[in-house]
Amino acid sequence: MAYGVKIIPIVDTRPSTGVGVKIPFSSNGVFTTVYTTKEQTKYNLINYLLSDPRERPFSPTFGAGLRSKIFEYINQKTVDEIKLALTSKLEKFFPNVKVESVDVLANPDKNEISIQFSYSILSTSEFDEVSIQIQN
Repeated sequence: MAYGVKIIPIVDTRPSTGVGVKIPFSSNGVFTTVYTTKEQTKYNLINYLLSDPRERPFSPTFGAGLRSKIFEYINQKTVDEIKLALTSKLEKFFPNVKVESVDVLANPDKNEISIQFSYSILSTSEFDEVSIQIQN
């Protein structure tokens, strides 16, 4: 009988070992520690989506550059460009993540873009989703 074996990263087996920090930062302790690879992958993806290229000194190509799309005319062509760019950039910067679906919803009247995508982590076969809204 075949069954799926879940691979658990070694760092996830140590409950007192932090993997990273949560985004957004909190006002009380500023940094809230994250203890699982699944959670940290989600926060890394959110950080990537909120970053613009040339924002990081030693990694100038890191960042989705979504804020610049707010000032463009939002139509189906812009939405398709965002989908294509996100899929290719996420594959480049997150080789441990497989993007399952990307939905980009545009609201040109309010100059806002909503992005929802689902992904799975290749090493653990865990599935998660990220939603983010960019507005002017």
